[in-house]
Formats: sequence, C-alpha cells, structure tokens
Amino acid sequence: MSGTELRNISFHGIGTPNEPEREPDEHRYWVTESAFLRVLDLCAEQPNVRLSFDDGNASDAEIALPALQERGLTADFFPIADRLGTPGNLDDDTVKALATAGMTVGTHGAAHRPWTKVPPADQNAELQDARARIAEAAGRPVDTAACPFGAYDRKVLQALRTAGYRTVFTSDARPARSGNWLQPRYSVEADDTPETVRARMLTPRPAGGRAVDRAWLMAKAWR
Repeated sequence: MSGTELRNISFHGIGTPNEPEREPDEHRYWVTESAFLRVLDLCAEQPNVRLSFDDGNASDAEIALPALQERGLTADFFPIADRLGTPGNLDDDTVKALATAGMTVGTHGAAHRPWTKVPPADQNAELQDARARIAEAAGRPVDTAACPFGAYDRKVLQALRTAGYRTVFTSDARPARSGNWLQPRYSVEADDTPETVRARMLTPRPAGGRAVDRAWLMAKAWR
C-alpha cells in the first residue's frame, strides 16, 4: 500500500434531522450544528484528515459549506441523485455552488440502496445514470463514489472499476492510504464529541493493528 496514512471522516446531516427517518437509524448520523463545528475545528488541526459528506442533505450547503470556507478546508460531497431538488435536500443550484467553491462532488447512487443488493437491471441507473445526473448539476465530471450504507463486495468493486471511477469511499472505520483506489472512512455519529472523534478516529494505530486492518480490508474486498 502506497502513500501516507489518512483518516477519512464523513458526516451526514447537520442540525435538525428530517422527520420521519427515511431509513432505519438515519438520525443516528445527524449531529447538532454546535457539535459539528467543534469536530470540524479538531479536524482542521489534523493534516492527515480528509472530510466528506453523504446523502446530499440541504445542511451540506447551508451549514457545512460556509464552515469549511471559514476554516480554509475542502471536502468531498456525495449527494443522492433521486433526492436532488426535493425538500430538505440539495438542488442543482446548491450542488453547483459546492463545486464552484472548490469542493469535490461525487455520487452516492440514485436511490440510496445498498449496491450489493441492486438487481443487474438497475446497476446502470445506480452507477451511470446517477453519476450523469449529479455531474449535470455540478457542471463537471463525477469520478468519485461513496458506497451507500458502506456496502460493497467484489462484484460491486469490479462494476465501479469498469465504470471508470477514480476513487471509491466506504464506511469501514479504518485508516486509509493516500492514492489508494478504495478509501475507508469513519462516520461521525450523533453522540460524538471532539474527544470521542480523537479517540475513535485519530489515535495512531499500533503496528499490529495496522496489519490486521490491511488483512481485514483485503478479505472484505474479495468476498
């Protein structure tokens, strides 16, 4: 594995969560604005942290974007194509604003369903049509993807490679390496604080733990 060690840290909704939940445990990944800003300040101090935002909630543009700009940070945003322009979600103008501000805009699929369970007939809609829809809104090509629910297997990864994605993000809660095609991430949850984020996501792993991480990720990718 090449490159330097990274900690990919992902957020979902910020502020007041949508009601009702759109899928089980959605509110588990919504953080208050004050908690988000405290965690963001911690991340801003870490040179090896890469930030991302899943699901395309309106809070990405309303809260996250100005907070990132105030701190001179950039991030990856992964909206869901079928939710663009619906209440509580990004629309074409706000996706364009993210891209114009220097943020990377990728895809989180069409309908927010695990790609491991998508029928072959629907794969093109999830990996190709959704990307085209988001690229149209962003005004630039999309070549990064975040697996919905962090779900992937060998077939999903092969389909993503075949589709030409440059980088694929997961939710494996492991350190990553810069330059690697597959990028595990940690997810910030509703009860996280800067202290828990530091302990759970930023504390250096011992050598033995790093070896276990590599083996675990390789085994998962070849299921």
